[in-house]
Amino acid sequence: MRELYTGDEAVARGAYEAGVSFASAYPGTPSTEILENIGQYHEITSEWAPNEKVALEAVIGAGISGVRSLAAMKHVGVNVASDPLMSYAYMGVNGGVVLVSADDPSMYSSQNEQDNRNYAKFAKIAMFEPSSSQECLDMVKEAYRVSETYGTIVLLRMTTRVCHSKSLVTLSDRIVPKPVAYVKDLSRFDDVPAYAKVHRHEMIERSRKLRQYSEATPFNVIEDNGSTTGIVTSGISYMYAKEVFGDSVNYLKLGFTCPLPIDKIRAFRDSVQKLYVIEELDPYLEEQLCAAGIDCIGKAVIPEEGELNPDIIRKAILQEQNETIPFPAEKIVPRPPTLCAGCPHRGFFYVLKQRKDTVMVGDIGCYALGGTEPLNAKDMAICMGSAFSVAHGLKKGFDVAGVRTKVVGIVGDSTFYHTGINGLLEVAYNKSAVICVILDNRITGMTGHQENPGTGYTLSGEPANHLDLEEVVKALGIRQVRAVNPLHLDEMKAALDWAYSFTDEPCVIITKWPCVLKKYSPEDKHDFDLDKTPCVVDTAKCIGCRKCLTTGCPALRFDPEAKKTAISQEDCTGCQVCAQVCPVKAISRKEASK
Repeated sequence: MRELYTGDEAVARGAYEAGVSFASAYPGTPSTEILENIGQYHEITSEWAPNEKVALEAVIGAGISGVRSLAAMKHVGVNVASDPLMSYAYMGVNGGVVLVSADDPSMYSSQNEQDNRNYAKFAKIAMFEPSSSQECLDMVKEAYRVSETYGTIVLLRMTTRVCHSKSLVTLSDRIVPKPVAYVKDLSRFDDVPAYAKVHRHEMIERSRKLRQYSEATPFNVIEDNGSTTGIVTSGISYMYAKEVFGDSVNYLKLGFTCPLPIDKIRAFRDSVQKLYVIEELDPYLEEQLCAAGIDCIGKAVIPEEGELNPDIIRKAILQEQNETIPFPAEKIVPRPPTLCAGCPHRGFFYVLKQRKDTVMVGDIGCYALGGTEPLNAKDMAICMGSAFSVAHGLKKGFDVAGVRTKVVGIVGDSTFYHTGINGLLEVAYNKSAVICVILDNRITGMTGHQENPGTGYTLSGEPANHLDLEEVVKALGIRQVRAVNPLHLDEMKAALDWAYSFTDEPCVIITKWPCVLKKYSPEDKHDFDLDKTPCVVDTAKCIGCRKCLTTGCPALRFDPEAKKTAISQEDCTGCQVCAQVCPVKAISRKEASK
């Protein structure tokens, strides 16, 4: 049977067919849909983890128990998971372990565009790079055979285009291998120095065997079209190259890329007069070819940043450019991303931006948009879960420099459970007089509403332990804690007044209101008044001051000719932040129809 699958769906299907028994992940674009789809296969125990490190550690534990397991995450998540990755790479596997890294060239939804192929080389583990949904499925299945045959974690390196593009795949039945018996062996599963030294030697021998596999695997294939020009490529770059050159060149398509089949590449080079290396981001392939003395042309013409596409490759190598339809550029209206109409974070950011002598430290999540016009309530953000730690360091540095500036750190609820909790522990332990704000919208918002330890539900929708943020914060040693409704601006202002009063100890504000796009749980309906009756403008009262527009709500419209504001009834959710801002009370909830 054949089905149309995205790459993420195909990875999930491959895990199912390969007999995977356990899977864990932390959501992050473009990897999120992998675990969401694995969750539909009830034969697989699948879980959202608080962060990527925990996910990989759980998967390693399942692998040691003898079953096949899979961890999935976006590229920056591998940074979080790199500690267990580097250690377990030494030990060899029991049941097969696959780590999916979904990279994001051009940073469509990420803070960097690192090339995680380097992790495979760094950790000395095997790596596959699929270029289509069918290869995603096939390579997952082969990855488990390689993992168990050679005793290695296998990295499946995907990119946004592979993850989210659709193509046909052929489905097969699920085959579950017999679990590998777990035998207690401290020398194998304990990486103290004495054992690690032995493992290091074994890794070198394993790499030699994997090189032999790389030379022979059908996933590394030559396409001989009788040309004197050759292209070495991998992953989605193969698809781009194929679209540009068709059958006019020879290809060495690499699907297994760590370690590389250097002998096969050298023989391919000898068969052509000119060799190009086409790859996204880092010169991962090119540098290894050059180190092996294989003459090639790569980043001298192919860009080293951003996502590739056929047009870029065509222009870089053929100096040709496709004609495009002309359009009046001056009529293109910029549409920067903004918080949704009714977003519970808007009230908080609107009030916070009024504060002077304040440094606002943001984090990774949809609330990162609090830094854009017209809210302008963010000065910096580093990485996932960093806000409280960075805020702590800022405050300590300001104290040394004699700078009397308040520092506010801001994280979301899922980010807090991810790694923000460690930063708050740092703040509490070291008595840092910073204001820590947790924006609790009752879900993991930015990646599409995945459950987390604070929602009360698991990936499969089953009731789970609900961690109360106030209790957790107090247990970490924070004495001053206040929870507020961020849509009530007076309440929000009072909470910030309260927080700014502390000069020698930390405090925490927790804003509580569900994400406006969330499918509300029974608990949400019980705890909150979720009436979404939209607001309207009394045009007789409106003075055209545009004060309401400073909230940045996309439901608001301003007519420059009439000098009046209007509210889109399709977009407005009745949060009433704009009504509280209006100086003449021209905005109110729409009355129910008689």
